[in-house]
Amino acid sequence: MIKVEHLSKNFGNLAVLKDVNLEIREGEVISIIGPSGTGKSTLLRCINLLDRPSGGSIYIDGVDILDSKTDVPKIRQKMNMVFQSFNLFAHLCVMDNLTIAPIKLLGKSKQEAEQKAMEILTLVGLAEKAHNYPDELSGGQKQRVAIARCLAMDPEIILFDEPTSSLDPTMVSEVLSVIRRLGKKGMTMVIVTHEMEFARDVSNRVMYMDEGIIYEEGSPKQIFDNPQKEKTRAFINRVRSIHYHIASPKYDLFTMHAEIEVFCEKQILPLKTRQNLLLTIEELLRIYRHLLLTTVLDMTLAYSEKQGRVELVLESAGEAVNPLDSTEVADESGLSLIRNMTQGIDYQRVNNKNRLTLILN
Repeated sequence: MIKVEHLSKNFGNLAVLKDVNLEIREGEVISIIGPSGTGKSTLLRCINLLDRPSGGSIYIDGVDILDSKTDVPKIRQKMNMVFQSFNLFAHLCVMDNLTIAPIKLLGKSKQEAEQKAMEILTLVGLAEKAHNYPDELSGGQKQRVAIARCLAMDPEIILFDEPTSSLDPTMVSEVLSVIRRLGKKGMTMVIVTHEMEFARDVSNRVMYMDEGIIYEEGSPKQIFDNPQKEKTRAFINRVRSIHYHIASPKYDLFTMHAEIEVFCEKQILPLKTRQNLLLTIEELLRIYRHLLLTTVLDMTLAYSEKQGRVELVLESAGEAVNPLDSTEVADESGLSLIRNMTQGIDYQRVNNKNRLTLILN
């Protein structure tokens, strides 16, 4: 139903979308996830022509909507959009919000439009609010009315732009329940969301956007359980990291400690974990010191919010040997300390480098 080819969108010198390509079949529910500022909402606005693309093509049911001859209002009747901010008419009651467009644009009678509106309000659980005004509703109720208003136009496609982002956590579930019900009824939907568990549950496919492109896509199981690309893994696991490139035995340990302390504070890590981490790093660097005479050391400290795990990765060039092999380490007490402060230690030879991975207690 939707085909996007080589789509780009620039705002002045800022390239927000870069060569976006996607296809969405009838009845599919697609969730688009990714960091803020990577073009997710802009993609939806381009598909609905609220923003004019800078390049590329968009086809809806085989119709090129960027063709100057295309009847865009007619296309919009079959493809509606739900925004973050509801956009209800404040001076109209719920029933009038739902019936004004079908009467004026679809030519329905008032009786026909109101009957349809009541059916839809029943579907979204708001039949008793038909004659209330928007300012009498909660945020979750307003968003359900916004969805109902879309459905009143008998759309074939609904685009959702962060439909729960402006809601209190207690109101999120009621909106997601309505969207989930629409998915089961076979509605074609494209959903930009930060609700990861919802995206996993409701989607046929999930697309991860980063740097203005579809960086990775796949089934919910693949994207959430086994992402193939590093940025996807970092986003899904909500990984924060800090990196050091150590090229000499004369590195500044005190500055490094201070920066790691700040990193740990930002992640709200327990004091014991911080202390164990700093001691482990100090002992590791003591073991690696002789290697720094002939090679460089790349050290990455990462924290996964989702897994609640602190990971330390050290990579160095040279012959294939585990730096913590007890036969190579003179300081057995330092090695013992490292083992006591870690849950697991893994050594691998990767791309002609020695990679040591430690999971901290």
